[in-house]
Amino acid sequence: MTSGTVVLLHAPRATAASWGDLPEMLRSYGLDVVAPDVPDETGPRYIARVSLIITATDPVAPLVLVAHGTAGRLLPGIALAQRAAHRPVAGFVFVDADLPRRGQHDHGAPENTLPMAPDWPEAPCGYLRTHPDPAAPSKHEEALREARLRGWQTTEQKPPTTVPQSLSELITAL
Repeated sequence: MTSGTVVLLHAPRATAASWGDLPEMLRSYGLDVVAPDVPDETGPRYIARVSLIITATDPVAPLVLVAHGTAGRLLPGIALAQRAAHRPVAGFVFVDADLPRRGQHDHGAPENTLPMAPDWPEAPCGYLRTHPDPAAPSKHEEALREARLRGWQTTEQKPPTTVPQSLSELITAL
């Protein structure tokens, strides 16, 4: 797949700095990258703030939305906001991320039901598991297994392959 802009979405209550040098490394692979910084929001407020920042960057469509951690469950809402802005999404990538669930709530508050379009996902999905440790299975191992069951592209990053290289290859494979 050829993407327009790769949007790196950090976990809520983290910052864009949590991506480290990943944005710059992806740019060195020739990708257009945006990493919105939304440190103080969660759930629907995170979705709204991220969407405003994406709009302000005037990204090249189509977008590839890449989520880390708990931002994964927000991808359907972010995609819905992009669709409303007439910005197509070409793919979704989960990097050690939670998977979205229908009717999922943010922090258990019923009034914070996360939005999900009825036809989500409307683009291919992939899952990148970084530094897998078979001796210490985690919830991300379960998410990786579920992604495989859904028929998504999956990758387990293992040295000497770097995270930027694995992510770039996964985006291309979508």
